Amino acid sequence: MKYLTAVRTLFGLSLCLLLAGCTTPAPYNYDALKAAEPRSILVIPPKNQSLEVQAPYVFISTISRPLGEKGYYVFPVAVIDQFMKDNGLPTPEEMNLVPLDKLYEHIGADAVLYTEIHDWGQKFNLLSSSTVVDVSMRLVDSQTGVTLWDAKASASKSSDSSSSLTSAILNAVATQILNSVNDQTPQLARSANIIAINDRYKGLLEGPYAPPPKP
Repeated sequence: MKYLTAVRTLFGLSLCLLLAGCTTPAPYNYDALKAAEPRSILVIPPKNQSLEVQAPYVFISTISRPLGEKGYYVFPVAVIDQFMKDNGLPTPEEMNLVPLDKLYEHIGADAVLYTEIHDWGQKFNLLSSSTVVDVSMRLVDSQTGVTLWDAKASASKSSDSSSSLTSAILNAVATQILNSVNDQTPQLARSANIIAINDRYKGLLEGPYAPPPKP
């Protein structure tokens, strides 16, 4: 009898965990974004916590299109980067320190997208290799400093596993050589950004220039 009771308890607990894992995520709070109704976005080159020096500029080359397709005007990232460098801000870290009121005064964007790279690039082990992109982003009202939206853009791609040790080593070496010639981070970052911005439950709401829905 005790055994049957324990089995029932365990089954009930497992069912609860299963149901909890299938519940719909809590809806994102879009109140601030709806109140602000931004039309234009200024993308600041990311803070970079990774070891890849070029990661910020690879990332910003992948973010404008999904934001534009979502219905926002995005200030040309290359033009803004050069503008800031011409005004004594040579690094992304310094660009991130510019006060919001100065950005609004000189550029006039409704919102500013701040991003931070936590991990980036190709990771090589003896038997495998992988490409990783891990970025957090925060959209801020340029006049009030209120956070309008935030998200994480993360993705990874691993080399194919092999059945034998020799094949695994050869596969890892071949992948390392190939990746040294063909950097996969731009494509991976582009995919991660598209997923984050268009997430069903917590993606960015459509902007004023979004195309009308197809009939």
